[in-house]
Amino acid sequence: MSEQNSESVSGQSSQLRTLAVRITDDLRAQLDIIAQLTERSVTEEIRVALEHWIEKSKSDPAVLRKAESVRADIEREAKVKSNAIDAIFSGEKGAAKAPPLPRSAGSAKGATD
Repeated sequence: MSEQNSESVSGQSSQLRTLAVRITDDLRAQLDIIAQLTERSVTEEIRVALEHWIEKSKSDPAVLRKAESVRADIEREAKVKSNAIDAIFSGEKGAAKAPPLPRSAGSAKGATD
């Protein structure tokens, strides 16, 4: 994946990463026409569309609910790991235990515990 320094559409300097996307010929033709009409490159049109979609997703109630669930899972896991470090380095046996991590539908299978 190639990366380069550049200015993003939002005006912030950041690393740009290449993303390959497979689309139909019809969608590509429409994208080419939109780029021509707006006098922007196809790459810029895709970047603008993704930025708009991300902004829209930020206010989607389903996405917000899922984000809170993921955040709670992350915080629980961080607490378990923090307690494990405390137990290792403080020499205490049976350090305070965090609640068990629930297995959510989006959890990766085969993750190490």
